[in-house]
Amino acid sequence: MGRNLQNGERLRPVDLARGHGLSTQAVRNYEEAGILPAADRTPHGYRVYTPLHARALRTFLALVPGHGHRAATAIMRAVNEGSQEEAFRLVDESHAQLLEDRRTLRAVESALRDLDPAAAPGPGSASGAGAGAGAGAGAGSMFIGPLAGRLGIRPATLRKWERAGLVRPHRDPRTGYRVYGEADVRDARLVHQLRRGGHLLEQIAPLVDRVRTAGGPEPLEATLRDWHGRLSARGRAMLAGAAELDAYLRERGEAGPS
Repeated sequence: MGRNLQNGERLRPVDLARGHGLSTQAVRNYEEAGILPAADRTPHGYRVYTPLHARALRTFLALVPGHGHRAATAIMRAVNEGSQEEAFRLVDESHAQLLEDRRTLRAVESALRDLDPAAAPGPGSASGAGAGAGAGAGAGSMFIGPLAGRLGIRPATLRKWERAGLVRPHRDPRTGYRVYGEADVRDARLVHQLRRGGHLLEQIAPLVDRVRTAGGPEPLEATLRDWHGRLSARGRAMLAGAAELDAYLRERGEAGPS
C-alpha cells in the first residue's frame, strides 16, 4: 500500500507523463520499478500521484544522461527505499567510472603519442613475415602469455583480436608459437586501451589500420575530440542530476545535516 505523499495536490499518470514525452504506461512502469514512490489509490483503484512523484520523475530523467538507465534506476530505488547511503554509493561508483574513463582516454592519447613510425611494419617487412628462420622472439618481442599478462587479459583475448585483424603476430619458425614484435605489442596495447574506453572491435579495426598506415595519432584526432566531448557531457549531466537529486531528497525531508 502506498504511503500518503499527496501534499494536497492530486496528479494523474497523464499529468506526470505530459511534458516529458512519456506514455502513461511508462509512468506506471517507473513506479513498479521503484523509480517513483508507491502511489496511493482511490477507492476505485486508480493511482494518485503528487508533486513529490513529479519531482521523482524529473530526478530520474536528469540522472539518466550522466549515470545511465540502470544506475539511475538503482539510485532512485535506493532513495525511495530510504537508503541514502546506498544511493550515494551508486553515485560515487558512476563518478569513479567517469574518472577511470578519463584516465583511459589519457592512456590512449599517451599510447598514440608514443607510437614510433619506424616500428610500424610495412607490407612484406621482416616483422610481418617472421624475420627469417631461427629468428625466434628477438629484442622487444614477446610470446602470447607474457604479453597477455602485461595487459591483464587472457591469451584467448589476444587470439580473438588476431582473428579480427587487430594484432598480427608472426610465428616462430622453430616452435610455431606466436611472436609479437614491437609494433604488434604497440597495436595490442592500443587495442586494449580502446576496448577499455568502450570501443567495439569493429570500431577499433579502422583506427588501428589508420595508425599503421599513418604511423601517428593525427588520423585519430577527431575521434579523441569526440571522446573528450562525450566525457565532458557526462560530467555536466552528472552535475545536473546531482542538483535534481538533492532537491528530491530535500522535498522528501531527507536533506541530512546542514
